[in-house]
Amino acid sequence: MTQTTAITLGAVNMAADDTATMARFWAGLLGTTIAGEHQGHVFLAPRPDGGFAMFFQPRTGPRPDSQSQHLDLTVPWGTRAAEVERAVALGAVHRWDVLDEVPWVQWSTLADPEGNFFCIAEHPPATAEHG
Repeated sequence: MTQTTAITLGAVNMAADDTATMARFWAGLLGTTIAGEHQGHVFLAPRPDGGFAMFFQPRTGPRPDSQSQHLDLTVPWGTRAAEVERAVALGAVHRWDVLDEVPWVQWSTLADPEGNFFCIAEHPPATAEHG
């Protein structure tokens, strides 16, 4: 059997119409800082306690009609509503909540300042029923 290395998420790359605005929004949401800027490209460092980096590059073509993927961000149980409020205060738009589709997660779907969807999710403490 061939041994494989562990693959982890290192960075998320996003094309943006306004890379500086997007970088400020995501830095505020993720609790990190802008670590570098060069010719419209902006880099967010991962938080020192973990997480992922983000790269924003200028959009070079038209914005796609649909989004084929999005970020699911996880927060501790009981904090989702407050984190959604904080995201909205930073410039996100709250789109909808899914609170009873499955017993192991509740989430809110939001859009960032350029309309990219992302979710803020919370998982209940593990129980014998679903943990």
